[in-house]
Amino acid sequence: MQPTPYESDADTEKMSVETDSTSAHSVPLPPIETTQLDIEKTASRGTQGSKQPGPPLTRVITSAYDWTGNDDPDNPLNWSTGSKIYHTIVPGLQAFVITFGSSVYAPSVPDVSKHFGVSTTVALLPLTVYVLGLGFGPTISAPISETFGRRAVYMFFFPPSLLFTMGAGFSNNFAGLVICRFLAGTIGSGTLAVGAGSNSDLWAPIHRAVASSIFLMSPFLGPALGPALGGYVAMKENWRWTQWLILFWGVVSYAVTIPHKETYKRIILEKRAKKLNIQGPPSLVPPGMSKMRFIVVVTIARPLRMLFTESIVAFFSLYTAFNFSVLFGFFAAFPIVFRSPYPEIQIYHFNAGEGGLVFLAIGIGVLLGTLIAILIDQMIYRKKTLKRQAQGDFTPLLPEERLYAAMIGSCLLPIGLFWFAWTSRSDIHWIVPILGTIPFGIGNFLVFCACVLYLIDTYGPLAGASAAAANGLLRYVLGAVFPLFTVQMYRAMGVGWATSLLGFVTVALLPIPWVLYKYGPTIRKRSAFAPTK
Repeated sequence: MQPTPYESDADTEKMSVETDSTSAHSVPLPPIETTQLDIEKTASRGTQGSKQPGPPLTRVITSAYDWTGNDDPDNPLNWSTGSKIYHTIVPGLQAFVITFGSSVYAPSVPDVSKHFGVSTTVALLPLTVYVLGLGFGPTISAPISETFGRRAVYMFFFPPSLLFTMGAGFSNNFAGLVICRFLAGTIGSGTLAVGAGSNSDLWAPIHRAVASSIFLMSPFLGPALGPALGGYVAMKENWRWTQWLILFWGVVSYAVTIPHKETYKRIILEKRAKKLNIQGPPSLVPPGMSKMRFIVVVTIARPLRMLFTESIVAFFSLYTAFNFSVLFGFFAAFPIVFRSPYPEIQIYHFNAGEGGLVFLAIGIGVLLGTLIAILIDQMIYRKKTLKRQAQGDFTPLLPEERLYAAMIGSCLLPIGLFWFAWTSRSDIHWIVPILGTIPFGIGNFLVFCACVLYLIDTYGPLAGASAAAANGLLRYVLGAVFPLFTVQMYRAMGVGWATSLLGFVTVALLPIPWVLYKYGPTIRKRSAFAPTK
């Protein structure tokens, strides 16, 4: 019998069972099929009426094309809840540190400008190139995770990133600072794309939204908490201490990562095959193509191909990319509003530490968004899933059922931006515009969370990580560019109209999740990457 493809979790592998020919009638038993993982097991096969155990029954696993059954202990879906939570927290911690590193630098821009004798716009370059690296890194790390496993990314990409962060802290010239920051962001960004794939490995669809919400909260909290800590460090010490903060949290995060086990199905099956010296899953590399050429031509190019050929990836990436760009644009806009460094815009007069605390409002929005995302999942997705299972249908819901959070978030984004735009005035208390950033934080998180779940459910774990990498590429490339012209835009247009312009764009992009909810099934049928069943 031909084994089933390894991609199918529902099918179980069939294995021949060999038995000693010294049974009661010395007639060999015919091969039977089993899904037991045990290599040897004793069977009571004595003569009739005998209670003595018969000879050992040896079960031989002939291949490792798939799990041995729904209860395979090596399947991450069957791990204990505590183990699943730990393996969800690890990528979340790394994602927090990496994104924390993007924004913690922002409050030190004036200090860097003065120290190296460059303009404010030029002093923003170490921030923008770091964010740019966050976009390019996953295009390499996500496909590598599909080839070599998730753990390889967590264990071997993070330490070099911390070394380049150390180099940035010790930089004695501006060029060295820019280069080290770019490399730190590029190498360390693998977790941002791979973490979503890990959650897909660990959690069944009915539980995946809760786990993903907790994981995705981390890279949103990083940019929110970075300026809060970086502001006081830059004010009390100097800009170099912003890099030491990243290094400290990075070392702690990596120490927690060390016990992390592999979660990617293909790599687990390959290790099983090697251990038992049996046939492993079929190679992803086509016949006649070297593994290196496969990595370069196929896996690295796949995120870019999906970005330009997959409508779902393209439109959702554009939407989340713009929202992220506004978030990173706030790194330049908030100091204009709350610290008033330019004579033409005099609103509030916070110091560096107080100015950094403003970003905590977005962090509050992220926390509220996480709670809302979990409530939506429990009240809608889980309820529908349980109802379907009660009727005997255990097939997953359509991916479009993940879009409710995005539809809510799409309405909150313009509300938050227009609120902030027209309440940032010297005659209005500073708490009012700060409160306006909370609905923006909620909306931004809800849209992104729904986007990641939708991509994973649409493309599966194999191509889903590449879809997430494509999304991250556009998201962080635009996020890197926005701070470079935000200062000029706000100085030329004023706070009200500059922020309103961003709000009008979010209104234009608002229909995307609603359109995908209605027409998503039709679009997916034309996809070259979405599974056919």
